[in-house]
Amino acid sequence: MKIGIIGAGAAGMIAAATIAENSNVNTEIFLIEKNDGIGKKVEITGGGRCNVTTGFHDIKEVLKKYPRGENFLKFAMYNFSADDVFKWIVAHGVPLKIEEDMRVFPKSNNGKDITKLFNKVFEENKVNVLLKHNVSDVQKKDDKFSVKFSYGQNMVFDFLIFTTGGNAYSHTGSTGDGYNFAKSFGHRITDLSPSLHAFTFAEKRMPLLAGISFKNVNLRIKGEKTYDFNGPFVFTHRGISGPAVFALSSMAAHEKFETKSDSHLFIDFYPDKKYEDVLSELNLSISENPKKEFINIVRTFVPKALAEIMCEDIEVGKKKCSEVSKKDMNKITELLKNMRFKISGKSPGDEFVTAGGVDLHDIDSKTMESKICPNLYFAGEILDIDGFTGGFNLQSAWSTGRLAGESISKKIA
Repeated sequence: MKIGIIGAGAAGMIAAATIAENSNVNTEIFLIEKNDGIGKKVEITGGGRCNVTTGFHDIKEVLKKYPRGENFLKFAMYNFSADDVFKWIVAHGVPLKIEEDMRVFPKSNNGKDITKLFNKVFEENKVNVLLKHNVSDVQKKDDKFSVKFSYGQNMVFDFLIFTTGGNAYSHTGSTGDGYNFAKSFGHRITDLSPSLHAFTFAEKRMPLLAGISFKNVNLRIKGEKTYDFNGPFVFTHRGISGPAVFALSSMAAHEKFETKSDSHLFIDFYPDKKYEDVLSELNLSISENPKKEFINIVRTFVPKALAEIMCEDIEVGKKKCSEVSKKDMNKITELLKNMRFKISGKSPGDEFVTAGGVDLHDIDSKTMESKICPNLYFAGEILDIDGFTGGFNLQSAWSTGRLAGESISKKIA
């Protein structure tokens, strides 16, 4: 019995390991990878430390972190949860830690430890890892799958799993090849867009704000509908980045903001206070400090560089507090509660992923098997599933890859 797994990312590695540790000696497993090593993208998540999963234990709460695929993932997630992933990796020799933000990393802070773990499993279980094997075509003939490689050789398999990833991070091999393979078997591909990206702004003054961060703001953008998210972010030389930004970009992944002339992102620096309360606090500050320059009052509400830009925008110059009008006060309050930036584009973050993929309606969520083509399975980012930053995308890959591997193991038992 021959099993082919195309793509040695998170989903492909766990699928291969699962089958290897649960199958009989007559099963041959081939993990096929175009790169010169396995888990290239896995290693670079979390800035190279490998954010293997999340530290959140409540599966219902974890599932809420997926703008696309939440319901589909339920069975796979309960079958192989974040806690299960943690235990499995530790049991295979890599100690893990949960950080304050609930992200999980190897204690060594070295993402290569995860790929070393899988290489050890594959060696011990005689998994055939075929590196530098670029698949050019896949066909089904009778009940077998014929896989053709770019250098001309063919291999035939009884079962096949597509774990080829999305089309983000092309330098790691995630070029979206699997979408065309899926189409050739009659599968539909939903719209594809980058997710978990930073936003770039048209503002020429962005370098003046670079490095300024906030622990909790409200970010809001308008497309076909309004999207908003509260959390931390940081100004960059070109725009904004950080957890709240990535979450917002995930929610609104399919919106084409950068192509619209009126696309703006709005920042509320005081999301826990009403407009009237912020205005009242400003009025109190200037009444108590009438001789101070107004900019010095604004600097008590936001960092210096941002305060200077705000005051420049409303043209208060070096006005004393006693000289500031009610109109000026309303303008600065509006900036504190609803500062607007024009969106000019997107740039990748540490965990750039693809929103969209193989349509979930044609996949059995309890097995990961194709409803169109028997013995063909899908797992990982090739599916129309993506989550927020923080280990959720690797977790969905582990869960779906594990389920695909278990499903095949049961069939061949």
